[in-house]
Amino acid sequence: MRGEYKVPGGKLVAVELETADGRITEAFVSGDFFLEPDEALEDINAALLGLHTDAKVDDIAASISQRLPDEAHLIGFSPEAVGIAVRRALGHASRWEDHRFDLIPPVTMDPRMHVALDEVLAGEMARGEIGPSLRFWEWDRPLVVIGSFQSYRNEIDDEGRERHGIDVVRRITGGGAMFMEPGNCITYSLIVPASLVEGLSFQRAYEYLDDWVMGALAELGIRAHYVPVNDIVSEKGKIAGAAQRRLAGGVVLHHVTMAYDIDADKMLEVLRIGREKMSDKGTTSANKRVDPMRSQSGLPRDQVIEAFLSHFEGRYDVSRRGYTEAELAAAQELVDTKFSTKEWTHRIP
Repeated sequence: MRGEYKVPGGKLVAVELETADGRITEAFVSGDFFLEPDEALEDINAALLGLHTDAKVDDIAASISQRLPDEAHLIGFSPEAVGIAVRRALGHASRWEDHRFDLIPPVTMDPRMHVALDEVLAGEMARGEIGPSLRFWEWDRPLVVIGSFQSYRNEIDDEGRERHGIDVVRRITGGGAMFMEPGNCITYSLIVPASLVEGLSFQRAYEYLDDWVMGALAELGIRAHYVPVNDIVSEKGKIAGAAQRRLAGGVVLHHVTMAYDIDADKMLEVLRIGREKMSDKGTTSANKRVDPMRSQSGLPRDQVIEAFLSHFEGRYDVSRRGYTEAELAAAQELVDTKFSTKEWTHRIP
């Protein structure tokens, strides 16, 4: 059995195993990493012997750490990375290449429908009705999307919200508020099996699920990287924020919003917390805009989105599709019964 794991920003770790009676009997670790002293590789291999085939990543990493000499230096990988490769070799975890993805281009609709579609598609995947998917949002009206655990009154200035005619919806993932007007952001949702991030900490899972978009940004000439826990930044500052939730049925929902061209003045009149967050960024002048994707790519928003779609399509096994009538009907029902209700939106006053 063989498993591989490419450390984001690091090196490839490969593990070949043999097992008997529920235990690892032979183990060989290899890769393009660096390791000192050379003999430490034998310690890593020995640390895997005898481990139960159901051992978790933390257990595998602990066994390796205990076996390594104090003077050992692992460069480009870690005991955790070896543990993930072991779990993949044992069939507990999957790779991007193990899946076929539905790729859903933007469809313009009420942004509350997109919030609901995250839940609808996650449910379909949990029931085995669809596979994993990457989809892009497009919306026909302004909306503020607040995180599942945010306080409404702490986030929203109702006077400013009403003055600008902007509604609020609460999503099912955590994280911060998304100030969304037509054309001002680029937002996508990934719905994937939990096996894809099996063994990864929440922090590593964020980075791992957005590794593809780092490649897409690089093709656009934007050098970006992750800043824990959930920010994507370039040399010129923050580009995007991510949110994630692990749902019942072995499904992970992960979505990202990138600022394309945001009216910062309007945003700060609607979001209370936004004023504090932006206070150290010099956004006090009139008509100030937050536009990292527009200014750094130099491209129209639709071309950036198409570049993202094409990059993902060229990288993995995908099939483009639209939403089914049943999916849209289920999403509309959720909008009516949940996401448009005061009970849900104000569940944390």
